Amino acid sequence: MSKLPMTPIRTGGKASRVSEYRLEIDGLAFDVHRSDRRKTMQITVERSGDLSIVAPSTVPPEQLISFVEEKLIWVHTKVEEKARLQQRGPEKEFVEGEGFLYLGRSHRLRLVDNQLVDLSLKNGRFCLRRSSIHRGRDIFVSWYTRRAQQWFEKQVAELSNRMGVTVQDVNVQDLGFRWGSFGSDGRVSFHWKAILLPPRIAQYVVVHELAHAHYPDHSANFWIKVEQHLPDWRWRKTWLAENGIQVEGL
Repeated sequence: MSKLPMTPIRTGGKASRVSEYRLEIDGLAFDVHRSDRRKTMQITVERSGDLSIVAPSTVPPEQLISFVEEKLIWVHTKVEEKARLQQRGPEKEFVEGEGFLYLGRSHRLRLVDNQLVDLSLKNGRFCLRRSSIHRGRDIFVSWYTRRAQQWFEKQVAELSNRMGVTVQDVNVQDLGFRWGSFGSDGRVSFHWKAILLPPRIAQYVVVHELAHAHYPDHSANFWIKVEQHLPDWRWRKTWLAENGIQVEGL
């Protein structure tokens, strides 16, 4: 689908450029999505830092820009937070004593010569077969993915029943900068890195995604639904925003 050219507009605030599908203002670029069913406007800041606006089809460009201008400080703050999340931690080395997270706890690495499997977790230590070091990252990702599949399937089974959500399938994969997603087809997905988070934080990710089955946006009703099942969701959300960087580096 071809995009219309950007049109400069000034509404008394900052200079802006807008087209049917994109809005640029104050150094920020928003993808614009319109819907005949939408009654209000909403800004979303993805974990990647990408920005989008959902608005009713009848909202004129001037009103869209005015809405964004009122929220510029909030948007810039969120973008800075997401930028910190994108910073990678020190790259992990597959050497004796290196620490690797699993459900919030750091386990030291031990290199072993005689082991039937590439990687195991024994007595609080990860044991990696020395001859498999050159495939270290792939081996750890595969191990985390299998464990995450088991853990999240159990959490979803328990929480979906309590939250009145029908889930068709649970997937664990690389979701880029997202911790999870809930599809309109009833499939819920989680990033394999979410298994590195402390259990109470990973549980927040599950509740967050299942709440999207009721409310696809982050409206007040969405957060009310989250609070019904996690009264302390605010500190968990804050912890994830401030400490999610800890799972990077692998």
